[in-house]
Amino acid sequence: MPRVITYNLNGIRAAMSKGLIDWMSSAQPDILCLQEIKATPEQVGVFEFEEHGYHHYWYPAQKKGYSGVAIFSKIKPDNVVYGCGIPEYDFEGRVIRADYGDVSVLSVYHPSGSSGDERQAFKMKWLGDFQNYIDELKKTRKKLIISGDYNICHKAIDIHNPKSNANTSGFLPEEREWMEQFINSGFIDAFRYFNQEPHQYSWWSYRAGSRGKNLGWRIDYNLVTKNLEKGLKRSVILPDAMHSDHCPVLLDIEF
Repeated sequence: MPRVITYNLNGIRAAMSKGLIDWMSSAQPDILCLQEIKATPEQVGVFEFEEHGYHHYWYPAQKKGYSGVAIFSKIKPDNVVYGCGIPEYDFEGRVIRADYGDVSVLSVYHPSGSSGDERQAFKMKWLGDFQNYIDELKKTRKKLIISGDYNICHKAIDIHNPKSNANTSGFLPEEREWMEQFINSGFIDAFRYFNQEPHQYSWWSYRAGSRGKNLGWRIDYNLVTKNLEKGLKRSVILPDAMHSDHCPVLLDIEF
């Protein structure tokens, strides 16, 4: 049964210096979907990943030290697709897809709008385009696992202070509405399928000791098409992994 883990590393080199490889040895992901790698394979010692049995596929941004996604996989995929075919997003290295039989796993890094109006507008445009891209993809690849940093808290339960963040990028009404309709277009939020508890977060600000106080946001998801529901076995957040301002989200699924 494959174990899929999504993890925004906020820089793979920094994460490796904090023990990422040892963590991978203990967490044992079969398919590791990474976001914000901020590096090219040439800048990283890939030998260690290969030594641990991983095939690795990278889609860095054109801009150095920025964004970028990757899939590290113990199971060799039949096919890997780099990008979503839209130049302005592919320039930023936001989507990579690996096909395993009739199931496709995507590692996706949604833009953040927190730096200002221009990037927020870019994010909203991306959300519409991403929906269209997935609708189109579903015509040929019906079974999808879309893992990644969505940069959106879906519901009030997914953020430590919904009232004071009501006008904050990542929890804006129009973003949450997008998330709602995207899930309703045929997906299951795997973590919430198993866990309805509050105070479950995957990202914490570096400011004011937020992580120690668990003042976080749940913005990292494994979304699974409904036709894979029978295979869902377990999904948990792994807050003890400390290689980033995010933590990994695990999904055990039979396919």
